[in-house]
Amino acid sequence: MADKLKITLVKSPIGAVPKHRKTVEALGLKKMQKTVELPDNAAVRGMIQQVRHLVKVEEA
Repeated sequence: MADKLKITLVKSPIGAVPKHRKTVEALGLKKMQKTVELPDNAAVRGMIQQVRHLVKVEEA
């Protein structure tokens, strides 16, 4: 497991379930194609799992 994850928003959350929209925002993703680096832990992995259809994840 890497110590950081690069998470990129690749699909718009506009038509998504409101809970998924809030999860994307909680990950720190505000605009399309923007990338954030977050620590690789269980909480972040769970958030990614919930919105896996909207984001692309790479190990950094």
